[in-house]
Parts: sequence; structure tokens; C-alpha cells
Amino acid sequence: MAKHVAIVGAGVSGLASIKCCLEEGLEPTCFERSEDLGGLWRFTFLEYLKMYANRFNLLKCIQFKTKVCSVSKRPDFTATGQWEVVTLHDGEQEAHVFDAVMVCTGFLTNPNLPLGCFPGISTFKGQYFHSRHYKHPDIFKDKRVLVVGMGNSGTDIAVEASHLAEKVILSTTGGAWVISRVFDSGHPWDMVFMTRFQNMLRNSLPTPVVSWLIARKMNSWFNHANYGLLPEDRTQLREPVLNDELPGRILTGKVLIKPSVKEVRESSVRFHDSPQDEPIDIIVFATGYTFAFPFLDEAVVKVEDGQASLYKYIFPTHLQKPTLAVIGLIKPLGSMIPTGETQARWAVRVLKGMNKLPPPSVMTEEVNARRQNKPSGFGLCYCKALQTDYILYIDELLTYIGAKPDLLSMLLTDPQLALAVFFGPCTPYQFRLTGPGKWKGARNAILTQWDRTYKVTKTRAVQEAPLPLASSVRLFGALALLLAVFLVFL
Repeated sequence: MAKHVAIVGAGVSGLASIKCCLEEGLEPTCFERSEDLGGLWRFTFLEYLKMYANRFNLLKCIQFKTKVCSVSKRPDFTATGQWEVVTLHDGEQEAHVFDAVMVCTGFLTNPNLPLGCFPGISTFKGQYFHSRHYKHPDIFKDKRVLVVGMGNSGTDIAVEASHLAEKVILSTTGGAWVISRVFDSGHPWDMVFMTRFQNMLRNSLPTPVVSWLIARKMNSWFNHANYGLLPEDRTQLREPVLNDELPGRILTGKVLIKPSVKEVRESSVRFHDSPQDEPIDIIVFATGYTFAFPFLDEAVVKVEDGQASLYKYIFPTHLQKPTLAVIGLIKPLGSMIPTGETQARWAVRVLKGMNKLPPPSVMTEEVNARRQNKPSGFGLCYCKALQTDYILYIDELLTYIGAKPDLLSMLLTDPQLALAVFFGPCTPYQFRLTGPGKWKGARNAILTQWDRTYKVTKTRAVQEAPLPLASSVRLFGALALLLAVFLVFL
């Protein structure tokens, strides 16, 4: 049984792994190469992550400014499953022995700067850099700016730059769906989109129908074709861009949408749809990231085509002892933070010996099937590396540890909660209703989550006219519908 666990990285997955180890009585030591926690997430969630670390007393387990140089099997690995971890701190190397290792460096480790795809970039006399190095929009004041890549980072940078720059061009190869954080009836978009009911409905419909419905919904805010944003591939899933300002900035001419760059010159660029050069002073490459595990031998974890051969995105399939887990190497259509935590909950129980993995042949078969990326023909098409269905994936891991909510039983014993779990937002409270790690406040948190959501917006008291019998009718109808759904699909 693992006792001493090394954790590589103190980002969101690393912090969750420390917490899960402590909950199971293990002794984690986390090595973080920077001077602070959070990893890439520190730029958006640093205060929350510090609160999380302090609440669960995690800082005592972290060694900052400590780089992991290598993680290798001990000579007696087949018997003990132990690893030797070599670290570097203040110029001095030190070797440690651990019973297990959790790799939590994620997939946003190395900025991808594909300069070879931009002919003439070496002659460019302006400034260019990767989006990771962007800190403040002041550098764009009165400049002509090109942002390459229309993910969330690229779009955010283009919109911020448009308030100060002389001109901003956003270059995209395939377009993207752009949605507002404020969704139907003013609700946060993820609390509407990410529900068990919605997910079940999507997965029961043919993919072309789902794609059509999503396109119709996305275009209900604004027609993407009229703004030059319509995705070329509307079947394969791509993470939507969350930005409330972009349509307005395009409409007022503050941001121009262009296709991919054909050529870069000394002080200008040429796009594929135009024979004319566009003068440019600064190029920001929002071209994503690659990942690697330089401290691990390829015989342990090999990265190919943007993914690693890991069972359930966590465990190598061929180790004699399952004492190494990779946490956070996944792209769910949902929140990464609870996904990483759920991975860690299951992984720690495997490392501890409380849960068993299937035979290597079964794990290898599952990994190979996932690599083939064969669409099922139903639901969303998760055809790119590391993509997965958020709710189905988490439910699968929760099943392994006995923590998946039993909706049918809940419907009979606590129908109010069952309705909220099935039709309401699939928030992480649901993952703490039962089983190991059960939280006694989960039920109340689920039933009151909408109150907390709108507490910050309802800063002026208003009198709403009640609708007679509306609540009773809605409750009865929802119960009838939920019962029908269970009878058909379970």
C-alpha cells in the first residue's frame, strides 16, 4: 500500500491531489518549480486557490522553487512499486524515495509557437510573443495589433487590445462559436448547458441533429456568418469562445476578423483572402500549448499525437504496479477543477490499494479504442485528443469509488433533491452526496445554489408578482417527466 506520495506540480490538479491524499491518510509531498501555487491558473483564480490551500492546510505539503529532474523506477519496483524522484532546489540535487507518484503538470505546459508556419516571420521588425507572456494591454496603445488564434485567450486579448490599439485584427483558420456568459433568462451559460437532463438529451440524438441544434442556439445571439466567425467544421466539438464583448467590437469596427496568415513581412502581414498587406506593429500568437513529461522515461508514459496512453486518462497500462497516476491531462466539456479532483479521488484509492485496475490487456484495449476516435453517431462528436464528455466521465469515476448519485433511489426518497440533481446545474456538490468524501452540506448547497448565484446581482429589492399555482404545476410536471425519463432510459 502506498504511504508516501510525490506530487509534481501545485496547480489546480496538484492541490486537489494533495487534499485527496490527506483525506485518505497518505503523506503527500508536492514539488512546485515556481515560487507560488496555481500554475497557469494563477492568473485567473489565484485568490480562490490560496483560499482552497489555506482551508485544507495544503501549503505544509508543498516545496516551492523545486524542480523535478527525474522520476524513475527503483530497482525493486516489481516488488515494491516505489519510485526515485530527483529534485533540484537552490542549485542542489536531492534524491527521494516514494511509494507512489501523481503527475499534475497538465496539458498547458509548453507554449506552442509555430513560427515555421508563418513564412517571413524572421524578417518582421515589430514585436511578437506567445499569449502566455501577455500581462497588460498598455503595450498595445496606438499600435496595429494582430492576434493569431481564436481560442478564449486570443479573443480576450483582441478585445482588451481594441480599447487602446489603433487597429486590431483577429486571425482564425476555422472560426468558432462565440457565446455570452449570460445565457437564457440571464442565467450563467454553464449552469444552463451543463445539466444531466440536457446531457442525456444530447447523447440520445444523432450527431447531425445535435450539431444543428447547437448552431441554431449559437446563432440566436448573433449570426456568426455575418461576423466572419462561422466555424468551418460544425460537427466535431470545439470549445466555444466565451466573450461578451467580441460581437460589439466587431460591429463597431474595433476588431477585424481575418483568415489565416499567408506571409509575414518587415512591418506587415498578408492574409489568404487578400492581395494587400496589412500594416502590423505587434503579433500575439495565441496558438495554444503542447505538453510533455521530460522527467519521465518514455517507457513509462509516451506522448504521441497530443495524447498519452493512459487508462481513463490517468494510469499507464503496462506498469507491474499501478503506483503512478497522471492527473489533469484531459479536456472535458466542463470545468477542469472538479474533473481533476474526481480523477485524484479515484487515483488515490487505487494507489492505496482500495480499488483495483482491470488487467493490462483490458486497459490497453480501452486506450486503443479511444485513440481511434470513432464517433458513435450520437451526441456531441468528441473526436480530438483528450476531449471527453464531462458528466459521463465524472460519473464513471464516481462509480468506481461508490460516490455516483443514485437518481432512481433519490427520486423515491428525496424527490426535491432528485429534480435539482437531474434538471439543475451539474455542480460539484453532486459529487459529494454519497460515498467516500461525502459532505453533509451537499444537499443544501444544491438546493440553494441559485440563491447564491443571484445574491451578487440582486442588489436592489424588487417586488415580483407571484403566479397562482405555478410552482405546484411545475413541480408536478417535472416529477412526471423525470419518472418517464427514468422508465425509458434506465
